[in-house]
Amino acid sequence: MMAPLSVQLYSLREASESDFDGVLARLAEIGYAGVEPFALFGMSPAAFRRRVEELGMRVSSSHYPWANRTEVSRVCDVVGELGLTRAAGGFAPDDFRDLDAVRRTADTVNGLVEALGRAGIGLFLHNHWWEFTELDGVPAYHLFQELCPGVQFEIDTYWAANFGACDPAAEVARVRDRTPLLHIKDGPLEKGRAHVAVGDGRMDIPATVGAADPDVLEWLIVELDACETDMMTAVERSHAYLTGAGLARGRN
Repeated sequence: MMAPLSVQLYSLREASESDFDGVLARLAEIGYAGVEPFALFGMSPAAFRRRVEELGMRVSSSHYPWANRTEVSRVCDVVGELGLTRAAGGFAPDDFRDLDAVRRTADTVNGLVEALGRAGIGLFLHNHWWEFTELDGVPAYHLFQELCPGVQFEIDTYWAANFGACDPAAEVARVRDRTPLLHIKDGPLEKGRAHVAVGDGRMDIPATVGAADPDVLEWLIVELDACETDMMTAVERSHAYLTGAGLARGRN
């Protein structure tokens, strides 16, 4: 069965600053099944969840608050109010710059997994491209994944391609049993260039989605950091491509 389709609201951060409710309503009209917030633009977690559900969508997951930057009890409270059972985390380039940094990052993550787990909350990590820089001939993320058996992943498939240096489908397959969420974006696979609507770039989206375990994968989540075209149009085109190609299902 196809996973439902969500969208990371960071994609629409500029429009959300002036009309957050309008953005949510438009996403529901397009047919997205869910949304993944990075900020709530003044709404409480409970009010945000209520509005999303009134529009016929769900909160798929959340990048608010970031678990490795927020006190654990606060993370657990917000995640619970959003109706979720996982918190998000992510790290900077320096956290993967060498083997010692990878080990320190793994220690931090394992501590978070344990602390959150006591409250019944899991931890998933979102990557960028720098996790796939090689250390002694091996991508840093591979070393890290082996050191953190209890963490789950939201593989950002575009960044996992590392501008063509890595195979994103292979990166998804590597941790398919620990990957309930996939970030789907597309683009030219060239550093510094903007993303494009999913389906319009160089990513092999079917192969990448197909590498996930359908029994583990819960959501596909569109995220476009920046586009040279209108962002809402790109988000709508991404929905049309993914649902039209039978790779994800919308709310209708």
